[in-house]
Amino acid sequence: MNYSDFPHRRYNPLTGEWVKVSPHRTKRPWNGQTEETGTELLPEYEKSCYLCPGNERAGGSRNPDYKGVYVFNNDYAALLPETEFMEETVNDFIKGKTEKGICRVICYSDKHNITMARMSLKEIENIINIWKKEYTELSEHDFINHVQIFENKGAVMGCSNPHPHGQIWAEEFLPNIPHSEIYHQNKYSEKNKSCLLCDYIKYEIEQNERIIYRNRSFAAVVPYWAVWPFETMILPLRHITSINQLTESETADFADIFKKVTVKYDNLFKTSFPYSMGIHQSPTDGKDYSYTHMHVHFAPPLLRSATVKKFMVGYELMAMSQRDITPEKSAEVLKELPEVHYREQY
Repeated sequence: MNYSDFPHRRYNPLTGEWVKVSPHRTKRPWNGQTEETGTELLPEYEKSCYLCPGNERAGGSRNPDYKGVYVFNNDYAALLPETEFMEETVNDFIKGKTEKGICRVICYSDKHNITMARMSLKEIENIINIWKKEYTELSEHDFINHVQIFENKGAVMGCSNPHPHGQIWAEEFLPNIPHSEIYHQNKYSEKNKSCLLCDYIKYEIEQNERIIYRNRSFAAVVPYWAVWPFETMILPLRHITSINQLTESETADFADIFKKVTVKYDNLFKTSFPYSMGIHQSPTDGKDYSYTHMHVHFAPPLLRSATVKKFMVGYELMAMSQRDITPEKSAEVLKELPEVHYREQY
């Protein structure tokens, strides 16, 4: 079917949900405003930044004079390891229980004015190696059953500090979205005797319609069921369940595809492109999750320009997710963008 002219729904096999697509509403949403914003040059060191080396953090602790990647326990953590167990069940409507966890901040660099798109491949590899290390070490805690690695980039995504950093929330209970994805991967495995995402990425490579970049070990795709205008997923071509299973060469390829995707994002509207990024991988509760496939989600909000955003409001909040531009058109746009950052093209 040619969906490019007709409203339709697309199924997300990872979550079991549907997304509504309305391509007739706007055929070329990027042909509108193209003003450049967010081009202010930041200093390499900012004395008021609580993440820069040597500076005092918001909680009162002082950062060491670090170089490269720096990890510390979040001063205002959403979860705490010493939380006392309490549980309440009043009836079918009133239920609650406490939860323990560990929250960490990962400063990607000592430089205040850099992003992943502007880093060297070696610098990105160092970040990935820290992700691997943290996932492994946090999983050794008896009360940690899931490790969520993520990054919010840009003020529009709620990031109050431009210093390059991400977070890890290691938690006692499996969160809703990973739980749903694991459930549907398991159902697919039981039915088809194969991995859902292994089969999916093979199909996408064969079709070559939504793939925006591929190297020896990974592929970046605008998924068929994408919700955000320029949403992408990064999938390893080899079946692995967690980031600490990456080989040395795969880690280098992971860094390469992270850089390519983030450079393409910045080049799209010539701005430091905001997004939320998260790595989904097997839980750490000791159960068998061999049917799951590690993957990365990028959820960026920009739609028409550096300032025109896609908001999840109204119908999206009250009914279901909806998008106008088709994933195929988004993939076509991203695929054709240069792989050299716009600031480095001149």
